[in-house]
Amino acid sequence: MSERSIQTTHVGSLPRSPELRELLAAPDPDPERFDEAVDEAVRTVVRKQAEVGLDVANDGEQSRIAYSVDVTNRLSGFGEGTMEREWPSDLEDFPEYGETLLGDTDNIGGPVARGPIEYVGAEDLQHELARFDRAVEAEGVSFPERFHTVPSPGAVLRFTETEYHDSDREYVFDLADALRTEYELVAETGATLQIDAPDLLAGFTLTHKDCSVEEFRDLVGTYIEALNSAVRSIPDDQIRLHACWGNYEGPHHRDVELTDVIEEFYEADIGGLVIEGANPRHQHEFQTFEEYPLPDGWRLVPGVIDVKTNIVEHPEVVADRLERFAAAVGDPERIVAGADCGLETVVEGANAVHPSIAWKKLEALVEGAELASERLF
Repeated sequence: MSERSIQTTHVGSLPRSPELRELLAAPDPDPERFDEAVDEAVRTVVRKQAEVGLDVANDGEQSRIAYSVDVTNRLSGFGEGTMEREWPSDLEDFPEYGETLLGDTDNIGGPVARGPIEYVGAEDLQHELARFDRAVEAEGVSFPERFHTVPSPGAVLRFTETEYHDSDREYVFDLADALRTEYELVAETGATLQIDAPDLLAGFTLTHKDCSVEEFRDLVGTYIEALNSAVRSIPDDQIRLHACWGNYEGPHHRDVELTDVIEEFYEADIGGLVIEGANPRHQHEFQTFEEYPLPDGWRLVPGVIDVKTNIVEHPEVVADRLERFAAAVGDPERIVAGADCGLETVVEGANAVHPSIAWKKLEALVEGAELASERLF
C-alpha cells in the first residue's frame, strides 16, 4: 500500500456492453462470437478503470451472467432445476413496491446439485484469468494491484439448491472443498482474491429470514468455518472478504446489524474486509470499527459510493466518509476506498445505476480519495 495516499478500488462487476448482455442472456450463443465479445469488453473496462484512476482493478466480471452462480459451470454435480423464488423480508412488508422492483415470486430455473461436487473447470478459469493480463498489455496500462472475485461457499448455497445433500452444513462444506481449487488458481496469479459473501449479511433477510439474530449468528460462524477450510493454503493478506446487505433498492429496514455478526467476521482467515458505508441505511457503519477494532494486519475497504442510486456523490462527501472510517480504524494507511457493491451484479436484474453514470460515480470515488489523502497524510 502507498504510505502517502488512500488507494481506490471497486467491488467487482462493471457495466457490460449491450451486445455482451444480449449474448449472456441468449440460451446458446456462438462460442467464438461470445469469446471475442468478452475479450473486447474486458479491454474496455480495463481501459476505463485506468482512465478513472483506480489503483486496484479487475476484469469487471464481464464473462458472467451473475456473480453468484457462474462458478457452478465449473463444478460437477449440478443440473438445471426449479428453485423457489422469494422476496427478502423487507420487501414483504411493502408488497406493492416489491412487485414493482422484483416482479412476482413464481419459481424460477436455477442450478440444483444432484450428485457429488468436484471442481472440473480449471481450464475455463485460467482462460478467464488470462483475459485481464492480455487486456492490460493491449491497452498499455498498469495498476498497482489486481483482484479477482469469487463467490463464497455460503453464497453458492444461497443461490442454488441441493437434492443430494442431507443438510445445509454438509452442502456448504462440500462446496468449500470444491471451491478451494478455484480459490487457489486465482491466488497463483498473484491477484488479490475477493470472496463475495452476501450470505453473511443479506442471508438474514432472505435465506434465513425466519431465524433469530442469535440463530443467524451461529450460521455465520458455520459459513466462516467453511470459508476458512477453503482458503487454508492461501496467505491471509492475499484475501479480502466482501459482505453486503443485498444490491437492490429496497427499504433494508430488516437488515441485521453489522455489530451483531462482526465478531464472527473477525474469525475469518483473511486480510481485508469490504463493507457497505455509503447508502442511507448503513452510513453509520464506521461506528462498528470504533467499538470492535479491526484485527491487526487487516485492511478495511469501506463503500464510499452508493450503488443503489444514480446520484453522483460529491468528492467532498466521499472524502468525509473516508475520514470517518480512517478515524474509526485509527490509521488511514489501512483504508482503501471502495463501493457498496457491484455496479452490474447480474445481467438481467434490478441494477440501480445506469451504465453511463457508473463510471462518473467511480470518478467521484477517486477524486474523493485524493481529497481525503491530502488531509490525512
